[in-house]
Amino acid sequence: MAEKKHELREKGLRLTPQRELVLNAVRELGHATPEELAEKVRSTHPGINLSTVYRNLETLENVGLVQHTHLGHGGATYHAAEELTHLHLVCGKCGSVGDAPIDVAASFVNTLVDDYGFKTDVTHFAIYGTCESCQAK
Repeated sequence: MAEKKHELREKGLRLTPQRELVLNAVRELGHATPEELAEKVRSTHPGINLSTVYRNLETLENVGLVQHTHLGHGGATYHAAEELTHLHLVCGKCGSVGDAPIDVAASFVNTLVDDYGFKTDVTHFAIYGTCESCQAK
């Protein structure tokens, strides 16, 4: 807990129980919707409501501790900022979400910069396709 206090204070935030619960839930669940995070938090702290989770996610994202990604047609999913080392691979058939190292996109990112002068943030990038399991079926 001392590390979390230091980490949050370093970002200029007070350590509140709600903030700590939401950040821990994000780190435990990996890619999770606010609703899934609220369910996780409520498993130990039933008094926490969804609006509290949304507010804390916004605060934690504003200081760079979490980041959101859109992995489908629904709302955003959140993951810890220290996990920004991967691309999101989303299967259009079964809905599974896999990861690929962010370096896989290096030539694509460089081409966009070199040919179009466009710098992209591929950490928000979800690549849709068909996973290996569904291809085998």
